[in-house]
Amino acid sequence: MAGLSAPEREGCRRLLAQLDTDDLFSVAETVTNRLIHVFSREEAFDAIVTYSKSAEEVLKRRKVHRSAIFKYLAAENVNVLPSSEKNQLIQCALDHWRGPSVRHPASPDVKVSSGNGEKVEKEQSEPGTLNCQLLGEHFCNWFYPLLNSQNPSLRQEKGDWGPQHFWENAVLKLAYRAAEQAAEEHFGSQMASLRLLALTREERLIFNPNIDSGGLKCVSSPHGPVVVAVAGTIHRDNVWLGIFEQIFGLVRCPVGKNWKIKNVDLKILGQNALTSEESQRLPAITLHSKELEMYYS
Repeated sequence: MAGLSAPEREGCRRLLAQLDTDDLFSVAETVTNRLIHVFSREEAFDAIVTYSKSAEEVLKRRKVHRSAIFKYLAAENVNVLPSSEKNQLIQCALDHWRGPSVRHPASPDVKVSSGNGEKVEKEQSEPGTLNCQLLGEHFCNWFYPLLNSQNPSLRQEKGDWGPQHFWENAVLKLAYRAAEQAAEEHFGSQMASLRLLALTREERLIFNPNIDSGGLKCVSSPHGPVVVAVAGTIHRDNVWLGIFEQIFGLVRCPVGKNWKIKNVDLKILGQNALTSEESQRLPAITLHSKELEMYYS
């Protein structure tokens, strides 16, 4: 029996956490051919990952519903279409656990978190140059998992979210259109941080950025902010709610190489506000680079 790799075991545990207890116990009984009786969810997790021949076998179980796999992938920031079939979601999960077959080192050394959680960027070998796109990718890979971790329905360890990641005079603009339409504006690091936190902690939203397929654009100027534009989907539990477009203005601290959030412009469109074509394709940034360059000028 080949068994599961370490990433597959951990991934299966997190995914199986989406199942209710009855379904979880049923999967454990099937995997062990009812020879082992489990009395807690933890025992069920152990039985399933220990006695399954492969991760694919776990995911193909009838009680492991399509919605559970989709919710897990959304929480992991894996870009999938809401209309994807179960077998497509299974393949996405397996690819996610296996990781890229080859990892090429990026030309600049870009880091997105320091000891105090602020974003850090190291310059390229040529002084004064900056790989803006790579900085944007690292920023998204830091920001969205941190924000999503505040969602209590995901049962994840909460990251160090707070106003320390924003400039004191930060501005947040929020607009949404679903059953109703509204716009908000919040000023200061504390208010911007708290309003974004409420989206995941109170409203229990999950942000799934489309970083790899046209959903990320970044621009920079020699002496100005870096602008990061991100598009993606929004979910709550097993429900796809719509899409979002979010634009950040990142400004470097005068001392050191830390980047903090100066501006945030977040627009949310509910699925009822989308056309049929928009609902079927991955969200993408429609603004051109020249438009983004002028965004925070």
